[in-house]
Amino acid sequence: MRSLTLSLRFGGPIQSLVMKYMNYTLVVCFLLGATSCKEDFLQRDPGVAITQENVFTDPVLATRFADNSYNFLLDEYGRLSTLQTHKGTTGQFTDEAIFGETSPGHGVSTMNQGKFLDNLSTDVSAVYTRMYQGIRNANVMLANVDNVKWTAAENGPLIKAQQLYLRAFFYFELVKRYGGVILLEKPLTPTDNFDLPRNTYDETVSFILKDLAAAEAILDKETWGTIYTPTTDWNAGNLGRATVGSVRALRSRLLLMDASPLNNPTGDVAKWQRAADAAKAIMSMGKFSLHPVYGTLLNQPTSPEYIQIKVRGARSGNGGFLGDFVIPPSFGGAQGQLNPTHNHVDLYEMANGKPISDPTSGYKPQDPYTGRDPRFYANVIYNDQTWQGRKVAMWINNATNPVSFGVDYQPAATSYTRTRYYPKKLWPESVRGGTGGASAILNYIFFRYGEVLLNHAEALNEAQGPVADVYSSVNQIRKRAGMPDLPAGLTKAQMRDRIHNERAVELAFEEHRWWDILRWKKGVEIIPKTITGMDVERLTATTFKYTVIPLPAVYQRVFEDHMHRYPIPRNEIFKSNGILKQNPGW
Repeated sequence: MRSLTLSLRFGGPIQSLVMKYMNYTLVVCFLLGATSCKEDFLQRDPGVAITQENVFTDPVLATRFADNSYNFLLDEYGRLSTLQTHKGTTGQFTDEAIFGETSPGHGVSTMNQGKFLDNLSTDVSAVYTRMYQGIRNANVMLANVDNVKWTAAENGPLIKAQQLYLRAFFYFELVKRYGGVILLEKPLTPTDNFDLPRNTYDETVSFILKDLAAAEAILDKETWGTIYTPTTDWNAGNLGRATVGSVRALRSRLLLMDASPLNNPTGDVAKWQRAADAAKAIMSMGKFSLHPVYGTLLNQPTSPEYIQIKVRGARSGNGGFLGDFVIPPSFGGAQGQLNPTHNHVDLYEMANGKPISDPTSGYKPQDPYTGRDPRFYANVIYNDQTWQGRKVAMWINNATNPVSFGVDYQPAATSYTRTRYYPKKLWPESVRGGTGGASAILNYIFFRYGEVLLNHAEALNEAQGPVADVYSSVNQIRKRAGMPDLPAGLTKAQMRDRIHNERAVELAFEEHRWWDILRWKKGVEIIPKTITGMDVERLTATTFKYTVIPLPAVYQRVFEDHMHRYPIPRNEIFKSNGILKQNPGW
């Protein structure tokens, strides 16, 4: 497959909200699946400057321009671990995982400092910029979509629906971080006023819902031929694009956020019911179901659980996310620094359905990995587990002189686990570090049916209490995992706690935990808790002493109430002539 990059110049420099001048780069063979490129298009010479007018007089060029909007979605795991950093040190803010030090002693995570600004946290600054770039690309397309002479192969209404959906997605990523933001329905021109005030949170949510409704109205029609139909979605060459299911899944996530304590301090039951209804609308489609095996969920070319995924080829352990950040040197990788915390491990119940804090659960601190929720074994690599044909050795032997260490844990080397855990869920077993190893699928999942069931259970419990449908949604998840049903007779508060824990376990390492904690407004309660790891001392060749230990201070977090909302990047505040207002506390 050949590709061609063209620079598009739109009538001179155009200032956007997030940068003074923007040149668009159009990746002609943008791959959402195996999308093919028109041969006549490939005959153009590389580097040719194409005007905006030329783009939108050619349906092929216009389609490629529209496809570029997908490139602005956030579509990789471990993002909060690798990008929330200052001077190369610890990242992930939640109790789920930490990202090991790369420059020991040369800085601390921005949340440790109680700061969260500009270049100190790229999830503040870079995401703000990236989302507005995506919004502009979608707005340019939407402003021209009705003027293009579309063909059957390049379908204008379907392109319009996708741009509406993507604009909604970009604004969702903004509203969940910042609250109300500046809303733009059209691309700005050089003569427009750029010093614009923020819209309210409610106005931003309403804007997103309006775009989703408009996208759904187009996608839900039965008249789009073989390219797309609501019943079969896109054909094989177009997988990963917006569908009725993804529109409804985004609406479900948005309304759950809107009903949660951060945005619903009075506990308005009607908001919770709307969120429950939004999830139920997906369940009632009869189109999605749980993947039969939890442990292979991320590694399938297709699955009835997938609502929308990032379509990409199989990944190897030679560089990239797996080789650089997940796989340790002892398995051929570069730096196995994305490490689950012991705080996260403690959330897994025993296989009998009882939390490990229950004295009748059967949990044994000196045999901590026996008899746990099967999802633990699918999600986490721990000491003495068999992995890639050998026992994982993350122990220390104090009886030797000098003290010796297992091959998979080197305390003086920052390229090994800090917690004595590695993320199995994000590391297909067939993938070995370095060159020559096998590749495997590791999909990025935007939306899956398991999340929808949990959305439904949480919202319905808040709206109506632990009714039968709440149990049904959660127990479907637990049954797939091999866990017993929740006990009957739970109170609303008890059910809430069980659902919160179920989300932490079921959706582990899929970029949900941080946002759940924020929308529950539980940051002050959860984030500052001591982050722990497991000290493993080898006593004999087959026996170990396990001790839960606090991680060094560099891995501990600070959280204050105002941090439930991100700050607007300071450079945006400074250049707005006092119009753009900062979130309280920043």
